[in-house]
Amino acid sequence: MSKLANSILVQAQHSLRDHHLPRITRCLTLLPEKEIWWRPHSTSNSVGNLVLHLSGNVRQWIISGVGGAPDRRERDKEFSACGPIPKQRLITQLTRAINQACRVLKKTSPADLAKPRLIQGYRVTGFEAVTHVTEHFAHHSGQIILLTKMRLRRDLGFTRLPGEKPKKPAGRRLPAI
Repeated sequence: MSKLANSILVQAQHSLRDHHLPRITRCLTLLPEKEIWWRPHSTSNSVGNLVLHLSGNVRQWIISGVGGAPDRRERDKEFSACGPIPKQRLITQLTRAINQACRVLKKTSPADLAKPRLIQGYRVTGFEAVTHVTEHFAHHSGQIILLTKMRLRRDLGFTRLPGEKPKKPAGRRLPAI
């Protein structure tokens, strides 16, 4: 069981830090500041809102829920923010949250994954908290990528199969991630 638990924790760290975070960072870097706060309509979220939301979710569920840090999340503010928050501040905030979460996950034991806890009003195990965050992060990462593609009107060159040569995105050539 401890080998499986370790694999789950390593994969969660990889998914958050090595797969999705660089893509979100790239989207923020590519978007002009004003586009980070663009919403398709009033009931949608901007890239900026989604980054604030992911930072809050990771802090609440992993850093606080699994790691035991105080929970100071103000979830409604993640969605009501309209900017401007500079893109570098958003990148720093999200990167910091992911790095802290990865430190928590490195210290998490199989017993910690089995332990029940109360997070955001939900009774979950550590395993459920970790899988929730990785799934949730992937979902919103996809939304950020889609919004970025909509605003830039081009492929970002993120997707390719193993062995495939990197695609040349339309417009300015960017290195593949």
